[in-house]
Amino acid sequence: MRVMRERQQLASVAVVVIGAFWGLYWWPVRALEGTVLEGACGTLLIVLISALVLSPVALMRWRELKDSQLSTLLVIALGGAGFALYSIGLSYGRVAIVILMFYLTPVWSTLIGRLLGWPTPWLRYAVIALGLIGLLLVLSGGESLPMPSTLGDWLGLTSGFLWAVCSIGMQLRSVPSAMTSTFVFSLGAVVMSLVLALTMGEPVSALGAFDWGGSWYWIALLGVVWWAVMLSVLLWANTHLEPARLAILLMSEVIIGVFSAAIWAGEPLGVVEMIGGVLVVGAALLEVMPVRRGTARPRTRH
Repeated sequence: MRVMRERQQLASVAVVVIGAFWGLYWWPVRALEGTVLEGACGTLLIVLISALVLSPVALMRWRELKDSQLSTLLVIALGGAGFALYSIGLSYGRVAIVILMFYLTPVWSTLIGRLLGWPTPWLRYAVIALGLIGLLLVLSGGESLPMPSTLGDWLGLTSGFLWAVCSIGMQLRSVPSAMTSTFVFSLGAVVMSLVLALTMGEPVSALGAFDWGGSWYWIALLGVVWWAVMLSVLLWANTHLEPARLAILLMSEVIIGVFSAAIWAGEPLGVVEMIGGVLVVGAALLEVMPVRRGTARPRTRH
């Protein structure tokens, strides 16, 4: 019992720290702006490094992959594709807006659960209402039509939806261990990044003229620390914490991301956008509140 409690405490601290670091993920991504590694090309190299770092683990645990259903692996890879869109979106939109678009995940999770026939108590409808109202306020800023105005907005919105699909899919299946799952996650990100790099990135020939000396460490840092290490630890922590506690602790990402972007990137939220952001975060908190016994959904992972 004591060991379990200690692991839960360690997992809680790890989740808060990981959330805070993901709130700063935009900084090294933005450091690559103006180079051929901006956007999709940069994310492609980042997730390739993550996949390569984790490949020895995947080879040692190849039976986990062999014994997993193809649909399960595809669901995990879909989550990686969503995270890749989030990473790329930070290069094409305002940091705080992209983060808040991603955190509309609870709205999509609730709607998907409803389509699957899961019981939907009134609290889940409040999640949808708060989330969508917050979305409209964030996107309008009090000045324009409430529609995504940049590519980054669209990518952030889509990334949250894909992560919602992945979360529900992983809940309904038996998934491999944390590091093996992160490897598959990274492969999904590689595929998505490659598609976007070929369609909207710099020509491949431009990579040969790139000054790697000034940027390779950013790529390595993001690929190893953020993707390979942090996501593996997060998946490990997910096995020791209740979903509600995990989701609340991860809110450190929103706090750090919004305030760091305002201070260092000069991208503060307006009053209306801030109110919308509060509603989006409120929807996420409502989504993890306990519901009456008999109406709870299966366990989901953030």
